[in-house]
Amino acid sequence: MSYTSENPLRLGILREGKTPPDQRVPLTPDQCVLLQERFPELDIAVQPSPVRRIRDAEYASVGLKMQEDLSDRDVLIGVKEVNTEELIADKTYLFFSHTHKLQPYNANLLAEILKKRIRLIDYELLKRPSGRRIIGFGRWAGLVGAYNGIRAWGERTGSFAIPRAIDCLDLKDMLSTAKGVKLPDDLRIVLTGHGRVGQGAKEVLDKMNIRSVHPDDFLRMEFPEPVYTHLDVGDYNRRKDGAAFDMAEFIAEPMLFESTFMPFAQRGDLFIAGHFWAEGAPFLFTRNDMRQADWSLQVVADISCDIDGPVACTVRPSSIDDPLYGYHPGNEKECGISDREGITVMAVDNLPCELPRDASDGFGQELMEHVVPLLVLGDADGILDGASETTLAGELNEPFLYLADYAEQGK
Repeated sequence: MSYTSENPLRLGILREGKTPPDQRVPLTPDQCVLLQERFPELDIAVQPSPVRRIRDAEYASVGLKMQEDLSDRDVLIGVKEVNTEELIADKTYLFFSHTHKLQPYNANLLAEILKKRIRLIDYELLKRPSGRRIIGFGRWAGLVGAYNGIRAWGERTGSFAIPRAIDCLDLKDMLSTAKGVKLPDDLRIVLTGHGRVGQGAKEVLDKMNIRSVHPDDFLRMEFPEPVYTHLDVGDYNRRKDGAAFDMAEFIAEPMLFESTFMPFAQRGDLFIAGHFWAEGAPFLFTRNDMRQADWSLQVVADISCDIDGPVACTVRPSSIDDPLYGYHPGNEKECGISDREGITVMAVDNLPCELPRDASDGFGQELMEHVVPLLVLGDADGILDGASETTLAGELNEPFLYLADYAEQGK
């Protein structure tokens, strides 16, 4: 469809309705203004919200329409899942739906989307032709996750206390707080992940002036200062038959590989898990591994938060209000976070919510650059189509036909 200033694309910004409340927004007020200046054929309205960190008055002050009823909008954008009772029929929605991996708690959401003939474009599925994801909050999860890991060390040892990330004014304040922390001279940190999450975590460690060392040196040398090593996939996986590591082969046939993470677990004190893990890939460590006498890790900040998965001490997600729990390898039960025989675990599964203004601004920049132009001007490369789980006809898009039984279960 071709849009003009007389017949614009009517875009609505949803308020977040999940519990606990999410304070993020998909577009900031200034970004909305810039988009309307760039695209005269775009008309934006904002649904009022009492929970956003960016207040309604900030949107209204730049001349944006505040509109409770968004039924006149063509496209509705939010961040997290929309409550089923609030879905408006015959619209296009963009949000993180958490449905394409058959998440059982959202089967009813997909069923209702189909019933109401909604086109669902899932941010997580927006990809370039190369297959690389276009948009996400990964960097922010990494930034907050690494900070929370440092904070967890202070909580476990009682050596220092710093505020939660959500209680910091913004990213600058959080990084300044982290930089002021005095860490033990012999602290050894292991970081996994070279994607957005891992690079975000690395930003925090570098801002704290923690020295980065090669994985081989981390394992064989002593250091007179805190250090961290940043592991790539080939640093903690190997082929079972001893052949050379090949990343393409690891992705295609992960069952051919086994974990080599244990030497790092025997030398590190704090582990920041920022790696992507796919079904079938080796676990980094098991519950039995944690019972070995030479196990060394005391704190695990599991940003990826795969429950009962590759980081075996992550037995449940934690929350922003209560971010830490202890795991006792001996009895495989939770314990106090300062238990000397336990491991302190940080497994908050919505980390970017702790920096809502900054995360919203970063996310909105990506929307402005890579997504909104496709909505207004057209999707010549099929990027939006490839991320559309459903159609306006109330059907599953062809690549997502595997969700049929899942959606049926949600009825």
